Amino acid sequence: MERHFEQQLEKLKTRVIKMCSLVDEQVELSIRAISEPNIELAQLVIERDKKVDKYDLKIDKICQKLLAITQPVATDLRLIMSSLLINNNLERMGDIAVNIASQAAYFKEKPEFMSEIKFEEAAKMVINMVRSSIDSFVDKNAVIAKNVLNMDDQVDHLVSENCKSLIEIMKRDKSSIDQAIRLYTIMHQLERLGDHSTNIAEYVYFIVEAQVIKHRYEEILWKKEDEDLND
Repeated sequence: MERHFEQQLEKLKTRVIKMCSLVDEQVELSIRAISEPNIELAQLVIERDKKVDKYDLKIDKICQKLLAITQPVATDLRLIMSSLLINNNLERMGDIAVNIASQAAYFKEKPEFMSEIKFEEAAKMVINMVRSSIDSFVDKNAVIAKNVLNMDDQVDHLVSENCKSLIEIMKRDKSSIDQAIRLYTIMHQLERLGDHSTNIAEYVYFIVEAQVIKHRYEEILWKKEDEDLND
C-alpha cells in the first residue's frame, strides 16, 4: 500500500510539472501573438487549451484518489492539497492565455501608439513571475516563491501606468480606441496572471515551510527578514 501511495504521489508531481510547462508556454506564446503580432501563434494557443483542460482533470482526479484512499500526513498532505490549488491556478492561467491570444486578430499590425506604453516591460515581468512561480514548485524553493511575491506590486504598478497611458491615447486619438481598449483589457489579463503566480508562490511556501502566508506577508516574511538582519 505504501509503495502504491509513493508511486501515485510521484505521478502527481510529474503531472503538475507537465501542466506547469504547458501553461508557461501558453502564456509566452499568447503574449508573443500580440507583441509581434502573430495570428498563427494565437491559433496554436487556442487549439492547445484542450490539452491544458485534460491535465487539469487528470491532476484533480489523482489528488482526489490520494485523499480518498490514503491518510497522508505532514509534507505529503500539504503537497496534495497545494497541488489541487496550484492546478486550479494553472488552469485559469491557461484560460487567460487563450483570452489574450483571441485578441491577436485585431492586431494584424502593431499599433503606432504601442511605443508610448510599457507593454513589453510588463509582459516580460509577468512571464518572469509565471516562470519563477513554476520554478519554486519544481525546486521546492521558498526563496524563489518569496521573490515572486516581491514582484507582484511592480506588475500592478506597471499595469496601472499603462492603463492610464492608454486612456490618454484614446482621448487624444479616437481612431485608436478599438485597439487601445483591447490592450487595456490585455493589461488587466497580465495583472491576473501575476495574481495567479502569486497564489502558486504562496502554496509553494506552504509546502516547504508549513506556513500559510496569504494576506500575511508583513507579519511572516518581512518580519522574519528583519529578525535575521538583527541576529
